[in-house]
Amino acid sequence: MKRFMSFLLITVVLLSTVAVSCAPASVPLTDPIKIDTGLVSGATVDDIHVYKGIPFAAPPVGDLRWKPPQPAASWEGVKKCTEFGPAPMGYYSASFPSYSQPDEDCLYLNVWTPAETTGDKLPVMVWIYGGAFWFGEGSNPGYDGVNLAKHGVILVTFNYRLGPLGFLAHPLLSKESEHNSSSNYGLLDQIAALQWVQENIAAFGGDPNQVTIFGQSAGATSVICLVASPLAKGLFQCAIPESMAEIAWADIRENKYGTEPIEKMGEQLAKDLGCDTAADPIACMRAKSAQEVMDVGKPGADLFGPSVYRYGPCVDGWVIPDLPLNIFEAGKQNNVSLLIGSMADEGRLFSAVASANLDSYKNLVDRLCGDKAQQVLTMFPASDDAQARASANQVVGLMTFTCPARAYASAMSKVNSKVYFYQFTRVPPGSKMGAFHALDINYVFANFMPIMSSLKAEQYFDEIDRALAETIMSYWTNFAATGNPNKEGLPEWPAWDVKEGKYMDFGTVTEVKSNLSAEACDLFMNIIKSRRGQ
Repeated sequence: MKRFMSFLLITVVLLSTVAVSCAPASVPLTDPIKIDTGLVSGATVDDIHVYKGIPFAAPPVGDLRWKPPQPAASWEGVKKCTEFGPAPMGYYSASFPSYSQPDEDCLYLNVWTPAETTGDKLPVMVWIYGGAFWFGEGSNPGYDGVNLAKHGVILVTFNYRLGPLGFLAHPLLSKESEHNSSSNYGLLDQIAALQWVQENIAAFGGDPNQVTIFGQSAGATSVICLVASPLAKGLFQCAIPESMAEIAWADIRENKYGTEPIEKMGEQLAKDLGCDTAADPIACMRAKSAQEVMDVGKPGADLFGPSVYRYGPCVDGWVIPDLPLNIFEAGKQNNVSLLIGSMADEGRLFSAVASANLDSYKNLVDRLCGDKAQQVLTMFPASDDAQARASANQVVGLMTFTCPARAYASAMSKVNSKVYFYQFTRVPPGSKMGAFHALDINYVFANFMPIMSSLKAEQYFDEIDRALAETIMSYWTNFAATGNPNKEGLPEWPAWDVKEGKYMDFGTVTEVKSNLSAEACDLFMNIIKSRRGQ
């Protein structure tokens, strides 16, 4: 018996040795890293290894314009990845400039990793930028990942297609598709980036089984879409939508939700490009330069006003099978942990609110709220222009951002993952717009770049803001690592429960509060569903 046990022990040891010798070796990240398309090298900044401009899909140009992203080509030798790739074509401005030269060939990503070897298995956070689906890029310096990576996570940023290049539907484009679908190319780019993470992030010391997607504004709306999309199932475990907007949803080919079909917009663009009478309208449109497509398909400046061209996700029956809120309320969303919230003064950044006077405020409420307008005006009254601007800020912020966020948080009760809700109320010394839309980016990345201001960071923020950034980065990275933001040394953040309504308030003091705008949100969500014919 002793001989048998000794033989068994030797066998186990030998098998273990073989198993270890067959396991992939951990490689120092100072060496070139092998990914599925070749070898890449990067640079090191403050002990963080940085890789920029890695192609995650083929250039979506020529015949690949208005098609799902295709695999990136392989290369020989070592690709030097120390410069960002081009930004997507978009509607940039002096207030929201591009930081890399825009180009239709834009599907590149960037990695910041604190890992020492490829075997470290660190949690991964994948950032999705905002910009109304009109502008934005992963190379924005506000998204530099060095500070976040120092909290023990790997950060990935990437580009996705925007405007008419990213969200155009047309009946002939749908006919080309085996799924009878067009538009949502920008979302498909996001899914392709997440698939790249699954296939390659282990080579950077990351854990493909612990991926968190997070984004702000249109990026947060994208996060909600990915949680709702069956195509994204299994690609991430946690999600953080920051200031997601409940956009004016449309169906690809039917009159639904109070809006015209998105395919009609594509037919209008074909006409405006002079391609509607061509033998092959799509070939004609693909032959146009990217800049011509962007120029002809430019949307109106007012997010709340009428426009021939509007861009963003649509219900196409494939990428997005139904309204995301319907999917959530039916319990059909991907079962992931959710951390969601909004800013106290979301509305102030938008021109329709910033320029509001008494008359324009009442017109805005009439346009947004229909037969419930008087109820809203009673709840958010205005007797002069100053009060009108304050009330407009509240109405737009609650109806577009905060109340939908509450609704999505509450609908997660249909699955068994936990939800954490927050409101950001901190107003830094240099802000004249309160806790406005996009201010929170400064605290999530701690890069402190004042938005729409000529002030320097040290004039805009103080030591309270820098301490708050450390708190938020700790919560966010704890959540990415465990699905729970809590950790010793931080104020306890209770999970969201619709009955108790407890949430974390990120103000001058970080503290738990409850029942954020509950009555107003019941009214606004009723209005939103009524406008959609629900």
